[in-house]
Amino acid sequence: MDAQLRRGILDICVLAALRGGDSYGYKIIKDISPYVDISESTLYPILKRLETSQYVSVYSVEHNSRLRKYYKITQAGQERISEFLGEWQEIMGIYEFIKGGNAQ
Repeated sequence: MDAQLRRGILDICVLAALRGGDSYGYKIIKDISPYVDISESTLYPILKRLETSQYVSVYSVEHNSRLRKYYKITQAGQERISEFLGEWQEIMGIYEFIKGGNAQ
């Protein structure tokens, strides 16, 4: 898969994992891994990028005497998922055209 396309899809997968509630890195990987292969070295740059884009907010909570970072999807993150779903319909139309399903 094209690296740019994969990156965009992984961003949306992370946002989708956070729709169910705030979460931390290891749990996000666990939630996504049945659907797509993702590692910590891939996840944390995605989370940083999503934070910079204001699609997620971050806060820390003490857990076993250590601080654990939690990530929360923002309204902008919810809107990004909706935009992606609309874009995906267009991509599927292009896919059908390339595949030959809409040949005239």
